[in-house]
Amino acid sequence: MEVKKQLDLTLKASRSLALLSKDKIDEILLDLADAAEEHAEAILVENQKDLNRMDPADPKYDRLKLSTERIAGIAADIRNVSSLPSPLGRILSKITRPNGMVIQKVSVAFGVIGIIYEARPNVTFDVFSLCLKSGNACVLKGGSDAIDSNTAIVKVIHQVLEKHGVDQNILTLLPADRAATAEILNARGYVDLIIPRGSQGLINYVRENATIPVIETGAGICHTYFDEYGDLDKGQAIVENAKTRRPSVCNALDCLVIHESRLNDLPELCAGLINSKVVIYADEKAYPLLNGHYPTELLEKASEESFGTEFLDFKMSIKTVPSFLDALDHIAAYSSKHSEAIVSDSEERLDLFRKMVDASSVYCNVSTAFTDGAQFGLGAEIGISTQKLHARGPMALEELTSYKYLIDGDGQVRPK
Repeated sequence: MEVKKQLDLTLKASRSLALLSKDKIDEILLDLADAAEEHAEAILVENQKDLNRMDPADPKYDRLKLSTERIAGIAADIRNVSSLPSPLGRILSKITRPNGMVIQKVSVAFGVIGIIYEARPNVTFDVFSLCLKSGNACVLKGGSDAIDSNTAIVKVIHQVLEKHGVDQNILTLLPADRAATAEILNARGYVDLIIPRGSQGLINYVRENATIPVIETGAGICHTYFDEYGDLDKGQAIVENAKTRRPSVCNALDCLVIHESRLNDLPELCAGLINSKVVIYADEKAYPLLNGHYPTELLEKASEESFGTEFLDFKMSIKTVPSFLDALDHIAAYSSKHSEAIVSDSEERLDLFRKMVDASSVYCNVSTAFTDGAQFGLGAEIGISTQKLHARGPMALEELTSYKYLIDGDGQVRPK
């Protein structure tokens, strides 16, 4: 079917979502969570086809890979979304004018949301559950890397929708080719909002070529600053967790910034990275302190390219700074405004860091690995917004709504 014809079907189907009750939506989501687990084996068979086409050394391999445990986690997130309050129909404000006219500002769905994403089949479940709960239809444009996984997941979702008598066109999976990308980026009148999830290159391409509104998400160049007043035990745990928990995700640590007065603590600060074989690109001051204390085959001298890079792998750079303000300058120069952290026992430094660092999530003595919708108590997430217009940080149900004004009266007319 031609893409425009399918988009037209999705647009028409989106209007029917306004007629679904909250209870019905939650019932569908609970059935979907069960179906995801019941069909896990079939999904994993298709996922393996995708994995067979990718080099296991590719940083995207971990994002692409599904497992019984990961599908169980996805199902748990869907159930969590079903348990959350509906974001629709909230009265954001209400006033009565002197003429008796009542004006209410009420939350409503966007309508049709388009998602362009790369090798992350879990996104297919996450996006659908959040869009359904927020009353939105969705058009998915996944990458060719995950085409078999995405097709299998959409089949399961469509089966659940059919069971409940809901138009299956509220979820559309477009072909994984470039032509479909061009179609959705220019689908004015069919798609209300585009959200890209993936590499900086994908996000840049979408922003530069879309003719409909875009919310930028995903690219995470994350720093942790170990201050001169930082606690070494906390620092070691935070650095290890932020770097090694899941290096292929956008909240993973990319650059450790360290105050030069704490360089002697650097070997211990990085000790937890050795078991995961993290490659360190150390600047000219940090390198001598690690040389002889960190495995030679994992230690390299940093270049300019070592900073401002989202590694998505077991790799990390180290930047030495002479002062707190220099740390702020380095972060400002290289941050993608995703997640930034400081390790310090100085309340003054923590307060300044909160106020001066421009990022969607600012952490004090906490790992950046927590930038996640579920960890923030939002259920799942549709992405991490790194911009400031409309939404910022983990985007969940509330961020997938707009609003409209409802005006009630009793025959009022405006004087000429």
